[in-house]
Amino acid sequence: MSARSQDASGGSTNSAVATNNAEADKAWRETYKAIQSPWPPPEWQQKPPTPEEQAKFYVPALEAGAAKAREFYTQYPQHARAEDARKAELMMLTMATQRYHDTNVTPRLAVLDKERLNDPKLSEDERFQLRMEAVQRLMGGLPQTKEEFIKGLEELQKDFPKHDEVYVLMLQVAGQLEGDGARALIKLVVDSPAADEIKSDARGVLNRLDAVGKPLAIEFKALDGREVDVAKLKDKVVLVEFWATWCGPCVAELPEIKQVYSRVHGQGFEIVGISFDESQAALEKFVKENDMSWPQYFDGKLFQNKIGQQYGINGIPTLWLVDKKGILRDINGRDGLEDKIAKLLAE
Repeated sequence: MSARSQDASGGSTNSAVATNNAEADKAWRETYKAIQSPWPPPEWQQKPPTPEEQAKFYVPALEAGAAKAREFYTQYPQHARAEDARKAELMMLTMATQRYHDTNVTPRLAVLDKERLNDPKLSEDERFQLRMEAVQRLMGGLPQTKEEFIKGLEELQKDFPKHDEVYVLMLQVAGQLEGDGARALIKLVVDSPAADEIKSDARGVLNRLDAVGKPLAIEFKALDGREVDVAKLKDKVVLVEFWATWCGPCVAELPEIKQVYSRVHGQGFEIVGISFDESQAALEKFVKENDMSWPQYFDGKLFQNKIGQQYGINGIPTLWLVDKKGILRDINGRDGLEDKIAKLLAE
């Protein structure tokens, strides 16, 4: 009787295990479906969505998918797909905050970061990467996350002073910030053990920030032989364009710049190009084919470009605006370019 009881018990246990496995597998199929990106609405093919419309459509799906993934690995922690669900939750929450600036998921991401950082098996490099990712997520929420972001950067630099990636990120952010916040980050870089090249870039960024509100000292012999001195272009509004023929966004913005130039050149608007090209032949060919009549600076040194280095230009296109008195007024001219030019012309 004892043997028969054991058989019955064993059969019952096996049946329960099979049922649990089947339920877990079914739950994973549902989870997998939930973490897939939804198909965009058909009307977007005729009319591209605004960033706000994209966020309204995708953020709820990302939040729901992350919640479903968390529910799965919490309920079935030993399942073969549990780790996939963990990664899916992190990926979806990260996308929600970085791409769509969803602040609702920030607390949950902080919890996940803490859990991962508590893993005693992490190497220093792995720990640094986790901390770096957390700080970079805050970058997507600027300017709302400015104070928290700068604090995170400073703590990261303090804990990992030998990682140059921190200083590179500081310089990138300093270009988006203004005033004392930007200067504080640059000072950290200059006084740090960062590579000499990075420190040199930092000094250039500081020169750029200090140039605002002062006469702009850019003088050179242009590609076509013209002598250019921005400081002498008084009574003109000048667009200084840092660009290159190999830069996709630069080329994409050219039609708009040409249209503005055509409309208001007669009112006292000029353009000065600072090319980051390496090939003089490619630049000359492009300028001719696109009927770019304004002067171009060229030295063939890419991002080691003399003028770019002087002002810490680490990304193109970059557009600056100089007023009729030769004063540099705007180092973020891409946003609302035509309106900004019109206002300066009206002064």
